[in-house]
Amino acid sequence: MTRDPRYDILFEPVQIGPVTSKNRFYQVPHCNGMGRVYPDSMIAMRGMKAEGGWGIIATEQVDFHPTGDVTPYTEARFWDDRDVPMLAGMCNAVHEHGALAALELVHNGQDTGNAYSREVPIGPMHRPVSWNNHPVQARAMDREDIRAYRRWHRNAAVRAKKAGFDCVVVYAGHDGAMPSHFLARRHNQRMDEYGGSLENRLRFYRELLEDTLDAVGDTMGVIARFAVDEMMGPDGLEWENEGKDAIEMMAELPHMWDVNVSDWNNDSMTSRFAPEAYQERYVEFVKQVTTKPVASVGRYTSPDTMVSAIRRGIVDLIGAARPSIADPFLPRKIEEGRPEDIRECIGCNICAAWNNFSAPSRCTQNPSFGEEWRKGWHPEKIRPKESEAKILIVGAGPAGLEAARALGQRGYSVTLADARSVAGGRVSRESALPNLNAWARVRDYRLGQIKPMTNVELYLKSTLTQEHILEFGAEHIALATGATWRRDGVGRTLRAALSGADSGRSFSPDDIMDGIRPPKGSVVVFDDDHYYMGSVMAELLASEGYKVALATPELQVASWTEYTLEQGHIERRLLALGVEILARHVVTRVEQGHIVMTNTLTGETVERDGALVPVTMRLPNDDLYHALQAMPDKLAAAGIRSLRRIGDCFGPATIAAAVYEGRRYAEEFDTIVDPDGVPFKTVTHQLEMGG
Repeated sequence: MTRDPRYDILFEPVQIGPVTSKNRFYQVPHCNGMGRVYPDSMIAMRGMKAEGGWGIIATEQVDFHPTGDVTPYTEARFWDDRDVPMLAGMCNAVHEHGALAALELVHNGQDTGNAYSREVPIGPMHRPVSWNNHPVQARAMDREDIRAYRRWHRNAAVRAKKAGFDCVVVYAGHDGAMPSHFLARRHNQRMDEYGGSLENRLRFYRELLEDTLDAVGDTMGVIARFAVDEMMGPDGLEWENEGKDAIEMMAELPHMWDVNVSDWNNDSMTSRFAPEAYQERYVEFVKQVTTKPVASVGRYTSPDTMVSAIRRGIVDLIGAARPSIADPFLPRKIEEGRPEDIRECIGCNICAAWNNFSAPSRCTQNPSFGEEWRKGWHPEKIRPKESEAKILIVGAGPAGLEAARALGQRGYSVTLADARSVAGGRVSRESALPNLNAWARVRDYRLGQIKPMTNVELYLKSTLTQEHILEFGAEHIALATGATWRRDGVGRTLRAALSGADSGRSFSPDDIMDGIRPPKGSVVVFDDDHYYMGSVMAELLASEGYKVALATPELQVASWTEYTLEQGHIERRLLALGVEILARHVVTRVEQGHIVMTNTLTGETVERDGALVPVTMRLPNDDLYHALQAMPDKLAAAGIRSLRRIGDCFGPATIAAAVYEGRRYAEEFDTIVDPDGVPFKTVTHQLEMGG
């Protein structure tokens, strides 16, 4: 296939100072939970992006001095020459495929508690450390400290050249880097030449850019990564005022501008709260004031939207973090004339979540993300079949669809059956909820890949019993029958069923998704799940005219969504809809016409009228599995050699986990798996034993 000429512009080279990107695809710096702790995984993951056609591949933020130690977070480290080999490994992996490697240098200043290095934190002012509320303070930097910082930053840029990087990213974004702290009035009330006017507050960043250009700018591209708007009104930077003025003051200084909004919660909004390309209105002025190349992000997944952004003069390069995770081969698919094969990001921020609690990231759409080295998984390739086995998969939800897609790609004969009239399982049901429509991409991508496969058959409206399965003639059975929400309140907090919850006064999320509704009036959503479902139920019912109270044992609504960067957005939306929020409250019983709750701190009880919607936990739909497992003789007589549960049927979790288990089933099929072994590669260190 050949590339559509409409997309030729995306593959034009872009000059960035002394280096040239082969195309306009820029994988911006993004954290990944691997970094210095799992370097082999990080290197293989970045190399995969280069193989997939990205022109520039950047690191995550890389702290370059012990006074900016980000422990417990697992980003890469670049304190001295001992850190060069690891990052040189990434450069080699990127260069192997003709891409440029970029290093983002960072010092998080007053944010970091230096939990490992034990150095005293530093910043523009005396301030308490912000991350994790560490009981320490950052001390105000004097002029000598500033000179030392500039020296550390310059030395790190020189080390970047030694490691083989082509570009250095000088970071002033997300309200998380020292230059952004100097720039923000709320962080900087200094009375010297580094405080007061915008020119003075910008001086620190300008000096870092000048130092970097002087040190390595003759052979390396110097990229300014800068947040032009903090989306907090006059209390912060606004693009119409100081954001625009700052860019104008330094317009021609760096080799390239990488512009976005701040903080990270705003820069990486989920699809639930922001559409594709939503940052354009904040950054569209930048190309009007500089002749240097400009990049920005906005969860670009459509090549038409990318081309539009370039032709309208918004950007020169398409920046991407999450879309490059969902599909590392996005550029190559456009170049090869098959954009329909793009595995589009759904904007769920599962990738951010795992990084935010210091674990390797994963992706809902791309189950191979993070497994490139550890398990040898490739997002596009999988080894061919090793037998003529026939496989029956029961359940066409995320696990079943991914298993069928990957097994079909291997060349096996696969039958996929589902009791419902629409494929997708929970994905189809949940993507119909308010503002989750992008999640349907999980289903649509897999259906699109399966459709041309002559060796994969999909049957809907096909409820299979154990008798059907025994008669079917498949040698291997995978049950991906999903899970069902409880409606009795049992979950993390309540270990016994609520009194009255089984009397028609309690409605599970599955009931709501099936179109069943409580009587019009009031309803209490009891969220003991703490992810998205409780708030989505409250949002849906409030939008339908119900008077909604949301009770949770936690201190805030949807507490786990702090990791997905959504919590504040969720709470603001619920308040705007008039939802009453009852934190620290547990439902204790359901009575006729009202719900009784207890404050977990004071023991006081409160009552609200209406029905209950408990969002607590799900139970696996595994009755069919246990029925089949109980008849080994009949399985053998029917020629069934294996029976396995996958996805939520095996262990209810996220959609990402279900997709991963589907891919795992396909990868492990026709292999011998040691049930007692570690199912992936690990990094080990051999220690000499003393005598």
